[in-house]
Amino acid sequence: MMRGMQRASDRLLGKLGQKLASALHMQRSRYKPHAHLDFGKLRQTLQPGDVLLVEGNARISGAIKYLTQSTWSHAAFYVGDALVNSRDDEANLRLVEVKLHEGCVASPLEDYQGFNLRICRAKALSDQDRATIVAFMIGKLGLNYDLRNIFDLLRYFLPTPPLPSQFRRRALAFGSGDPTRAICSSLIAQAFQTINYPILPDVSENTVTDAARREIFHIRHYSLFAPRDFNLSPYFEVVKPDLEAGFDYHKFVWD
Repeated sequence: MMRGMQRASDRLLGKLGQKLASALHMQRSRYKPHAHLDFGKLRQTLQPGDVLLVEGNARISGAIKYLTQSTWSHAAFYVGDALVNSRDDEANLRLVEVKLHEGCVASPLEDYQGFNLRICRAKALSDQDRATIVAFMIGKLGLNYDLRNIFDLLRYFLPTPPLPSQFRRRALAFGSGDPTRAICSSLIAQAFQTINYPILPDVSENTVTDAARREIFHIRHYSLFAPRDFNLSPYFEVVKPDLEAGFDYHKFVWD
């Protein structure tokens, strides 16, 4: 009897969690991007393995931007043509991303037309490593997260908790774990960790001799990464489509 009650309670919490997660992902009106982005050039510039950062205008976006003190509230992974087959409904699926209310899904690039976007590219990836991380992300499609911890979800309805700035980032990792992993770019970070590619490793210095020092790179747990970390990483290049297309400021037309 106790097990039956527990299962019923879990189902109820799961349904409530899904409703809360869906509410957090509702888009707000009156969003305007800060800069014009040529979407055609964006398509031409993206390469498999690129991380696409999105400013976002959902309710949860405000909480993430506040807690991470960043413009970027979401990250998606570009897989190129890896999901394209003969089915027309999959012809435009170029992104693999994690959404709190849906889990790991494939999405068309056009979903983010009209948003502030940034391309972050891992430098000097081999073809084999690129294929490895693309396959990792595609292999996670359909992954769902446990949303029964209602308190973990409710905190995102309070986008500006009265926390000192140095503790805001840590607030993302507070709780059961699954709601955090579903929003903090953790799956993309985990993909890069499979090939030992650094994002923002913790660095400490150990004295080997008086004249020599050795840096030791510690792998930060993937659940602690936020979208802005790919922008801050010294190992990811920020790629801007207009510049990649051969920008000449002499041809710029001023009014």
